[in-house]
Amino acid sequence: MSAPASDDPLLIGARRFHSRLLTGTGKFKDLEETRLASAAAGSEIVTFAVRRMNLGQDPTQPSLLDALPPERYTLLPNTAGCYDAAAAVRTCQLARELLDGHTLVKLEVLGDARTLYPNVSETLDAAEQLVREGFEVMVYTSDDPIIAKRLEEIGCIAVMPLAAPIGSGLGIQNRYTLLEIIENSKVPVIVDAGVGTASDATIAMELGCDGVLMNTAIAGARDPILMARAMRAAVQAGRDAFRAGRIPRKRCASASSPEEGLLG
Repeated sequence: MSAPASDDPLLIGARRFHSRLLTGTGKFKDLEETRLASAAAGSEIVTFAVRRMNLGQDPTQPSLLDALPPERYTLLPNTAGCYDAAAAVRTCQLARELLDGHTLVKLEVLGDARTLYPNVSETLDAAEQLVREGFEVMVYTSDDPIIAKRLEEIGCIAVMPLAAPIGSGLGIQNRYTLLEIIENSKVPVIVDAGVGTASDATIAMELGCDGVLMNTAIAGARDPILMARAMRAAVQAGRDAFRAGRIPRKRCASASSPEEGLLG
């Protein structure tokens, strides 16, 4: 008898999570919808853009901390909108101040405003500095297995390769490079970007990814709360299928009820 899903935690650094679906906070119509979608997704890790979200800096505006209380969710500040290492490092330092010493961050350094593809060289520089400063770095990166391994060697606690451009909804376009990253990684591999619907999330998990992070696929859906629920089920189904082990692919049929050993 295999272990139940509750005995299959996602381990990120020293932290332990039951949900393998990470969600974002952008593009929802308001914080109430963000709260409802996060709950429907069952997510325990929720990421937000430090430069765009009110954490209490402006007492006249709604605060993310009211919608997603830190005692319930692990908040993952990210460096969205940063295009060089220096800006990304400053943003993480700001998040640490705003969140009373919080060190878990999602690093993303962009190289192109149209595709939001990562600037790999600046990402490497920022990762090295942040790790030196004691940050626990989860890092958005390309699907290059060599770069993913280098980020792991630097000390990042999770690598987060894109499956397709951010917000594109194109699904898993690079399964072979993702497999190469997964098979050679000793830290969690979390698909970040490109998921469009539930089947995409399932495929990522069936490949062996440790988790999936998504925002646009949920927030941009006609019914974000329902889509969040669908993504929750999809991620769990994909993980269960990966653990169960699929049958091999064959070119010819194999009878479900073989003729050998028939009575009479």
